[in-house]
Amino acid sequence: MPAETTDKPNTPGRTAPATGIMLRAQLHGTRVLILHPDQVRLDHIQWMLGQHGITHLTLASCPDKALQYLQAAPDTGSEVFDAILVSASLPDDECHHTCRELRRQAGVDVPIIILGDSGNSTEQQYCEAGATDVWPAMEDSGLAHCLTLLLLLKLERTQSKQRDQQLRSELIERKGIEARLQYLVAHDELTGLYNRRRMGQLLELALINAQHNQRTSALLYLDLDQFRLINDAAGHSVGDKLLIEITHIMRRHINPESVLARIGSDAFVLLLENVTIEQVIEQANTLRRALDGFRFETSIKNYHISLSIGVALIEPHETLSADEVLARADQACYVAKAHGRNRVHLFSSDDSSMHLLQSDAYWAQKIRHALAHDMLCLLFQPIVSAHDGIVRHYEALVRLIGDQGELITPAHFIPVAERISLIHEIDMWVTQRAIQLLAKQAPRQSGLVININLSTQVLQHSGLLPLTREIMAKTGVEGQRITFEITETAAIASLAQTQNMLSQLRTLGCNFALDDFGAGFNSYSYLKHFPVDYLKIDGTFITNLVYDPVDQALVKSMIEVAHALGKKTVAEFVENAETLALLKSYGIDYVQGYYLGKPEHTFLT
Repeated sequence: MPAETTDKPNTPGRTAPATGIMLRAQLHGTRVLILHPDQVRLDHIQWMLGQHGITHLTLASCPDKALQYLQAAPDTGSEVFDAILVSASLPDDECHHTCRELRRQAGVDVPIIILGDSGNSTEQQYCEAGATDVWPAMEDSGLAHCLTLLLLLKLERTQSKQRDQQLRSELIERKGIEARLQYLVAHDELTGLYNRRRMGQLLELALINAQHNQRTSALLYLDLDQFRLINDAAGHSVGDKLLIEITHIMRRHINPESVLARIGSDAFVLLLENVTIEQVIEQANTLRRALDGFRFETSIKNYHISLSIGVALIEPHETLSADEVLARADQACYVAKAHGRNRVHLFSSDDSSMHLLQSDAYWAQKIRHALAHDMLCLLFQPIVSAHDGIVRHYEALVRLIGDQGELITPAHFIPVAERISLIHEIDMWVTQRAIQLLAKQAPRQSGLVININLSTQVLQHSGLLPLTREIMAKTGVEGQRITFEITETAAIASLAQTQNMLSQLRTLGCNFALDDFGAGFNSYSYLKHFPVDYLKIDGTFITNLVYDPVDQALVKSMIEVAHALGKKTVAEFVENAETLALLKSYGIDYVQGYYLGKPEHTFLT
């Protein structure tokens, strides 16, 4: 009866020869198949091998069983057995056939040892049948040493193959990584287009070719309008899908010779070589129309996205760098956006829009530097009570400190700050600094009120309310000592948001003044919607008040209406005694102007 797989302990009463711990550790887990028709001999071989640490043995009493063990073993990608012992007591033909089958199924690396007297067969014949060695003295312990050596050699070959395979895998992986890195050096990972670095290289070549061939080329700066809003509202994964679709659309509408690259989150550039200006503009408008007609569908909402395009020509008579060409195209795209988006603009050094852009770039750098390095300051102009001449209010006026220490008036930098969305940072700085300075005044000035101007944008900024609340809490300044000034035009432009912000700031105890009142056509109709405490009459009605009867009638009417609504009035631009006297006769509450006091660094009380 064939024996099953066993792992028996050594037979009691026998002493195993000393075997090194390291050797046993190496042989642990090796698997040996033994084919012998004599069960007694099988048991003896099993015991003898066990003395040398070879314990994972599978015993088979006939060739069919041995082959069955090989065939039934799971496919693990490696040999089922590490060595096979075959008894020479089998008939020669059967032994040779079995040896060949075992070799075929076990693989070339598994040693096969013939046990016992080879009979009529020669060792050469057994080797030709697939055997590795013939061991005549089956009872000899030398068999265990021989098998140990063969197993160790087999183990070393296996480990060597594994190392070789691992090295090959690592090499393949490394080459794949290198190829991937090489690709990413020149390409955008999301869209597969060239990236900014590669486009810069191609643009340098295009500049050389333009001069060499005396032909015009062009660079188109393509910026997606309102992409950031879609990206923030729908999520970055949706934004990525949109960019991929837009890339496909643009590829379908450009010539194969053109070079398209993605150089920013929502910015692309297109390089056109050897073209006329008419071809450039036609290509730009083709792309613009293609995007304008595209609708991006999601499970929640459909989005429309447009394209603003700036065009910079590369002409043979000009010597430009790649960065300069890109800057020109970018500036032209900025102008296209400033003029309403979804349009094409061609760069021209004589373009007034370009000069405005360059001016904006100059002041933008100045403003950012001033905010980062505390290069802003406040001046304070008194607001005088018309009834008793006492100063209870000061208006905080911001100035930018120039390179030579000069003070730059808001007319130079505030419009730029509004265009480039830095105005709310200035508003925040002014609010914080004014309240901090107010808190440092002497106790005798505890009733002093500071007027702080707010821009249109800050009324839409969520940070104004928590900042004001925090600074008031830290300084202990009470709300009634703060009056926020908003212009009539700004308030009307965002009526609902203005009302909401005013209501929230009122909970802190703050007061409000409506500045430039009367500048709009519907001043009176809007007045009832604003919960303000003061009306500051627009200065255009005050400067010529003494000589203009129409201004006199309008100012007098404004004061009367304001008083009827329970609001106090302030007149700005009071520059002489005659104007002051006339305003007092109309019942004005407060006056402000150079005649009464110029803006100063400190409070003048």
